Amino acid sequence: MKLVIAAIAILSIFGISALNWRNSVKAVFFILVIEGALRKWVLPQASDTIYFLKDLVLLGAYLQYYVFSTRRFSLQNRPISILIIFASIWCVLQVFNPSLGSPLVGLFGLRGYIFYIPLMWMLPTLFQSEQDLYKFLRSHLLLVIPVGFLGIAQFFSPATSPINVYAPSQLKEVATFGVAGATQIVRVTGTFSYIDGYAVYLLICFGLLISLLSLSQPPFWKWVSIFELILVTVNSCMTGSRSVVFALLLFFVSFITVKGFTQPEKSISLLSKFLLPAICISLVSFIWFKPAIDAFLLRTNSNQDVTARITATFTQPFEFIQYKGLDGYGTGATQPGSQALRRSLNLPDGATIPTYFEEEPGRIVLELGPIGFFLWYGLRLSLLIALLRVFCQLKKPFLRQLALTALLIQTLAIYDQLVTQPTFLAYYWFLSGFIFLLPQLESIENWYREQQLLQQHNVSSAYLPDSPYQ
Repeated sequence: MKLVIAAIAILSIFGISALNWRNSVKAVFFILVIEGALRKWVLPQASDTIYFLKDLVLLGAYLQYYVFSTRRFSLQNRPISILIIFASIWCVLQVFNPSLGSPLVGLFGLRGYIFYIPLMWMLPTLFQSEQDLYKFLRSHLLLVIPVGFLGIAQFFSPATSPINVYAPSQLKEVATFGVAGATQIVRVTGTFSYIDGYAVYLLICFGLLISLLSLSQPPFWKWVSIFELILVTVNSCMTGSRSVVFALLLFFVSFITVKGFTQPEKSISLLSKFLLPAICISLVSFIWFKPAIDAFLLRTNSNQDVTARITATFTQPFEFIQYKGLDGYGTGATQPGSQALRRSLNLPDGATIPTYFEEEPGRIVLELGPIGFFLWYGLRLSLLIALLRVFCQLKKPFLRQLALTALLIQTLAIYDQLVTQPTFLAYYWFLSGFIFLLPQLESIENWYREQQLLQQHNVSSAYLPDSPYQ
């Protein structure tokens, strides 16, 4: 009976998501934020099923967009498309790697590599105008407010509190940090299943908020953005994650530096826009949230493993080649969910990996081998180059800021967890879609402006036979 109910629920979700692919894609990013809350507090007994909820919704959107839609789909940016094809073929071949023990484990691992890639090609038709994109981002960022308040409540609650739990598939012991010898403070997770997903979310929101604050907004939305930025900054310290706090600092410095070099005449104006947010963040942090700052600084100063972890990130790929030569252990071999999948389906054990692994570059070499490693990171590097070109070509301020935001986030996270981090997966390929979306939106806005000028001069509208916006 339970299987029948589950099957009906899955088919219903899949069918509903296939009705309107635009709403389904936007819903994925809402689910991304609340998924952990559903897994931790609402339906912990269905935690593994809820984990795939956003994938099911996105699959329905894919079906409606790529199969049942009448629009003609064509791959854009040939070099990137070629790299995607070659990397995808290699990943699919690694699904059947004998070292996995079962192709089912490979299929689970393949999801982290290629399932979200089609999202980037949907973006040019997902948003119809610059204003449409702005409203979506503004609405999505409103989720920062309840999530941020939840993070503050977690920080000031004991580790035994019901709000300080992880999803059932995660570690059972709640991570803490703080002053030695005193009561340890909880490392907050917000609505996310664990700390790493929340850290990614905070970085993405910080980047988008910096973009919005660098532009002129209505006073109400400006103050909303400042408030959201305060919550993001404070919660970043409360996670106890050094990587996310350093990433926020590097992002802001890089953003200001790039804008200063590309538009030096506007440097003073740009800095003045961040003066008020900086003052607000400083006052709020040191008046009401000084324990979070102190706990974070203590963790940063007491742990001396930062240099070793950075070094390992760059050296592990070359060290791990010795274990399998030109081959790997297969997609999913190093992913945490693989062991749970083997246990639940009684699948055979795969080959034992004779080394410890944590950082993503080492994982990629172990799973795909050196050939797959260079294909995968060649693809990621090509996306960075494409975003850089888009940033240099764009003229409209809002679109240009978004291109820079996507470029900086993906540069800072080039060696961070992606394949094993579902939160970053969705955001990564969404931001990669800016390569196609932003230039098109600028063309549309320029066309609209041209039509307005023609109408002002009583000239008949231009006819664009090859444009879908006639």
